Amino acid sequence: MSTDTTDPARHRNGNRRRDRGRTPDPERERHLARRRAQRTRALRPWLLLAPALAVLAVLLLWPLLRVVLLSFQDYGLRQIYTGTSNYTGLDNYRTLLGDSALWSTVLPNTVVFAVVCVALTVITGTLVALLLQRLGTVWRVICSTVIMMAWAMPAVTGTYVWIWIFDPLNGIVSGGLDSLGLIEPRETNWFTDRWSFYAIATLNVVHHGFPFVAITVFAGLLTIPRELPEAALMDGANAWQRFWKITVPTIKPVFMVVTILSTIWDFKVFAQIYLMPGGSGSNPDIFNLGVWSYHQSFVKNQYGMGSAIAVLLTLLLLAITVAYIRALFKERDEL
Repeated sequence: MSTDTTDPARHRNGNRRRDRGRTPDPERERHLARRRAQRTRALRPWLLLAPALAVLAVLLLWPLLRVVLLSFQDYGLRQIYTGTSNYTGLDNYRTLLGDSALWSTVLPNTVVFAVVCVALTVITGTLVALLLQRLGTVWRVICSTVIMMAWAMPAVTGTYVWIWIFDPLNGIVSGGLDSLGLIEPRETNWFTDRWSFYAIATLNVVHHGFPFVAITVFAGLLTIPRELPEAALMDGANAWQRFWKITVPTIKPVFMVVTILSTIWDFKVFAQIYLMPGGSGSNPDIFNLGVWSYHQSFVKNQYGMGSAIAVLLTLLLLAITVAYIRALFKERDEL
């Protein structure tokens, strides 16, 4: 009969003594220390952001998820009272995409209005930024303060100011054109026609949005080395060539940021449309996606359909933003 004389405890103790007797590898220790430091550096920002991310998850992600869930339901006053859910699958989306008003009125109003507003906002803000760059210190402070007042004005207040300006009977525009004999105020209402309605809304949105673009682009202009435009000027480049060949490529990330933010803001404009005469529902020809979603939800009490419209607007914004960013990165990689 054979016996195993190996003692596990003695074996472990012997391994520990052999490990203590080995000479440590400095290179391996440095490598392990670097890996620990890298993991700590990678984890530290997320630990610092964790409280803010948790708040955003509660305030943003849960409402977004709730809207998505409602878009798959026939959800109205009955469901609110009873607390029940009536899932209908994709019926809301089928009804929405099959509605002729979406394609003939609501979607064109949303897309065309947003594109025009973004273009005019970025162009106007850029021109104002170039003006600020050429002004002296005193006038620069005065102009910056004035344009920031337009940005600080609440959207509701600004909308009512523009309503007063274009009031058919007592507005400045109607009164001025009446004094020139060009219109009859009692026969002219700027808010009933689809095109004049959105022209006023465009003035309102651009007036409220261009200060942000102007200040942001002006801050980008200050980062351009002075030697670049001076060298181009000595080479005979005119103002347009200096702007297009030097300014735009140098601060292209700034233009990307202001364009994306303006696109998001202008596609989901609500107050500037809803508060104008006819915008709250009496004139369906001027609905955009935001106002249409509100009208379906809180006027017709069709919360599922309103949620589907909101999801469609969100998907449209994501598609435009992703396409724009991909185009910019592709252009950068080709340089």
